[in-house]
Amino acid sequence: MAAVWQPPGHWSARCHTYNVRTMSHIALITLVVRDYDEALAFYTGALGFELVEDTDRGQGSRWVVVRPRGTGSGTGLLLARAAGAEQEASVGAQTGGRVGFFLHTEDFARDRARMLAAGVRFLEEPRHEPYGTVAVFEDLYGNRWDLLQPA
Repeated sequence: MAAVWQPPGHWSARCHTYNVRTMSHIALITLVVRDYDEALAFYTGALGFELVEDTDRGQGSRWVVVRPRGTGSGTGLLLARAAGAEQEASVGAQTGGRVGFFLHTEDFARDRARMLAAGVRFLEEPRHEPYGTVAVFEDLYGNRWDLLQPA
């Protein structure tokens, strides 16, 4: 039995027949940014991400995708420039002040030191939890991230 989505307010646990293997992974997560170039400079410079794609879509719109280096076909960030007041208001507040992004590392001390040298602002000192070593940092807009070396 699995929970199956129905119209709002109508969840049920019942068998279904679609093949769950048809969806293999989340490819992109949209991050609304103020400016393509300043976001690219932060994510590729301060965080060391790789630029996957930067395609002009006309009328000032671009398709800009970055992701951590060495992740192959892992989840990427689609950097989408805010269009209109509602989107502009969400820049830096897309997760309501909660940590919304989790950046795994194999060497916490090395990556934290590199990020600090690049001007990344950490909101706390590293802490050791049962799940690993972690510290919260902010991106250039104030979105909160965990830098995490899993245990």
